[in-house]
Amino acid sequence: MNIGVLASPAMGTVDIVFTARVAEELGFESIWCAEHPVIPVHYTTPYPGAPDGIIPSNYHRIVDPFIFLARASGVTSRIKLGTGVCLIPERNPLLLAKVVSTLDHFSGGRFVFGIGTGWLKEQVEVMGGDFDHRWSQARESLEVMKALWTRDAAEYHGKYFDFPAVKSFPKPAQKPHPPILFGGGARDVFKRIVAHGDGWLPNRATPEDVARARDTLDKLCAQAGRDPATVSITAFHIFGPPDDPALIRAFFGAGAERVVVRPRDVYTEDEMEAELRRLAGIHLS
Repeated sequence: MNIGVLASPAMGTVDIVFTARVAEELGFESIWCAEHPVIPVHYTTPYPGAPDGIIPSNYHRIVDPFIFLARASGVTSRIKLGTGVCLIPERNPLLLAKVVSTLDHFSGGRFVFGIGTGWLKEQVEVMGGDFDHRWSQARESLEVMKALWTRDAAEYHGKYFDFPAVKSFPKPAQKPHPPILFGGGARDVFKRIVAHGDGWLPNRATPEDVARARDTLDKLCAQAGRDPATVSITAFHIFGPPDDPALIRAFFGAGAERVVVRPRDVYTEDEMEAELRRLAGIHLS
């Protein structure tokens, strides 16, 4: 089974060099990092993961995912490296294309590009994104990046991005580019995945949700003339105790190709190793 590990904010206190080595040694398939570049002090957008809508106090401690994963790539050789998720309306796509392709190039094709458009309006806007039209902006960003990854010289003329022919290297090791997994549960997310992406990356789904999504994706792929096997599901089981092997197996039985769990918050290397070994004993034995 492909079991991944999500970095919690607390992982910023334990060097990813150590965590990645141990995770790969134990047989974890992938390691993931979320993205929240800043957390506004004042906001009205309710946090969807808590009944009171309050953002957890440690969210501002989440590290930059690409620096985090680059450090991990340098001390490992097999484990995949994923963003869960990168908030693409908050990044310039010309720079982001370069970061993604460089990481994929030097890691030997191990990067998995989990993307999202963001739920925190105040954060998206302070980072320069158009919150009310963030999917339109994200679609243009994807078109820009795919052009830069696959063409010797690329130009783009859209609403949000407009530039003449430019060259961008290195190209990604994976062809035509790293897999692009869409996070979230927006109304049209499955249509968007089939048209523009390579998989779904839900973070609050149940096995039943995964089964319904697999059925929907298969039908949409058939309508689009696309092989359903080219569209994957990665279930992020990160908001509950990751200690139930039956539940994890249920995700796989429902059609997930990968399940990502979140270790408990720990703050030393000894605690991290013990936590990863505990999870490996539950899910990888």
